[in-house]
Amino acid sequence: MDNSATTNFNWSCTNTWQRSAKNTSWCLLGCAIGDFGTILFFQLTKIPFPVLGIMTLAIINGLITSIILETIILMRQNLDLYKAFKTAMGMSFISMISMEIAMNLTDYLFTGGAILNWWIIPIMLIVGFITPWPYNYWRLKKFGVNCH
Repeated sequence: MDNSATTNFNWSCTNTWQRSAKNTSWCLLGCAIGDFGTILFFQLTKIPFPVLGIMTLAIINGLITSIILETIILMRQNLDLYKAFKTAMGMSFISMISMEIAMNLTDYLFTGGAILNWWIIPIMLIVGFITPWPYNYWRLKKFGVNCH
């Protein structure tokens, strides 16, 4: 194994941090739409459903809306639907999963889960952003791979 690639990796590239922050923000927007929308739906309708079930649905819907948003962004950059969808799925799915788990775990730890209020949303968004950001930086820097 070549250790020079590992030892020479540069974590201090400002341009890559900025680009990865932008990519992470798009991912966060997509995840938050589905995630918060699901939690809000159950909160407003008061449909009796287990907290774990609501949070699982929120994660799934967050992943779906993030993939849809990223596919649309990539199509606007002149990729066809199939290639845009495949790119959105392949390049950022790890980011989306880590983001969703971090956001919902934060909600669970602070509120007991599946509760949105004025003070938990910013915390969930910050945790959801910070969790995948270093991975997105690494992937962009090491492979030149990003979603947007």
